[in-house]
Amino acid sequence: MSLVIIGSLAFDTIETPFGRKERIIGGSGTYCSLAASFFTQSKIVGVVGEDFPDETIEFLKGKKIDLKGLEVRPGKSFFWEGHYGEDPNKRTTIKTEPNVYEDFRPQLPPDYKKDETVFLANIDPDQQDEILTQVLQPRLIAMDTINLWINQKRDSLLKVLEKVDLYFANDEEVRLLIGEKNLIKAGKKILDRGPSFVVIKKGEHGALVLGKDFVFGVPAHPCEEVIDPTGAGDSFAGGFLGYLDKMNSFDDQSEIRRAAVYGSVLASFVIEDFGINRFNTLTMKEIQDRFDQFRKLVSF
Repeated sequence: MSLVIIGSLAFDTIETPFGRKERIIGGSGTYCSLAASFFTQSKIVGVVGEDFPDETIEFLKGKKIDLKGLEVRPGKSFFWEGHYGEDPNKRTTIKTEPNVYEDFRPQLPPDYKKDETVFLANIDPDQQDEILTQVLQPRLIAMDTINLWINQKRDSLLKVLEKVDLYFANDEEVRLLIGEKNLIKAGKKILDRGPSFVVIKKGEHGALVLGKDFVFGVPAHPCEEVIDPTGAGDSFAGGFLGYLDKMNSFDDQSEIRRAAVYGSVLASFVIEDFGINRFNTLTMKEIQDRFDQFRKLVSF
């Protein structure tokens, strides 16, 4: 089994109450593929500049991540700078530089087109729609988005939403997209537009999974210090989709529940350090042990 991820590989400059890190590795495709790699083979479709570190490429390859879909172009890689205050759920974007990503048009390698699980990370919805014309017979298509696209390309985003099976968004994005303050009502309205499941990420308050006649809530792992929340949402998606792909089960409600817990588990590790550092040492045993802790956390 394998998971095709179309997303960014980037440099991030991040400031939190725990410090400031300049030009560390980030990007939705990076976080998602690393999280998913614990369950299935990740395949990245993206672009980087000549400044992207060779050691990071080797690190991804060492995690058995397929990089045939990664282009290296003359110029600089995507760059994002952000600041977090005392509330880790709120961040301020200081600077965004698309660089080589600005005119990137993703093209799937031939073998990627045959894969059953596809994740459209938070890229331009017009690009997301173009990618869907390239895949052959996927069993599960998932998508994510950000406020930028909701504000600037809402119609394009809604068009893609009709074609996907699973939609990831945080609570702010859901409310902005639908114009409904109540998350349950908003989630149901999104379901009416096409997806079978909506996953609403709520930061330190966990996540909510909605389907037809299905609601499941998973808490976030209790954490006293959130060092860097930047990649939590993408790691959640990677753990969620990686597990489903491994189990080859895309509509079993019990597996959807487990996938949500594994997503929360992966997110809980990422926030313990800056950038992708925690993936350097993370083991499957640690993941399984924390999964068991989640089980005890919600048992009553």
